[in-house]
Amino acid sequence: MATKKFIELQSMSAEAIHEELKQAQTDLNRMKFDHGSKGLQNPLELKETKKDIARLQTELRAREVKAMSPAELAGRSKMRLRRK
Repeated sequence: MATKKFIELQSMSAEAIHEELKQAQTDLNRMKFDHGSKGLQNPLELKETKKDIARLQTELRAREVKAMSPAELAGRSKMRLRRK
């Protein structure tokens, strides 16, 4: 079952996702600094922010793959085979 956050991401534009990703990365850096210096009220916020960043990056990559031509997809498959 798709989560609410996943459904929201699919309806957002790529520019909005980039802006949200930039904001989430800034928040993560700030939270890491605050946690190291004085401690956070809820340290699990770090974990949630990392997951949000991963969701955003995954959605951006999925859109890139969807926009690829068949030739690019074939090349991508060859790259994946070389890694094994």
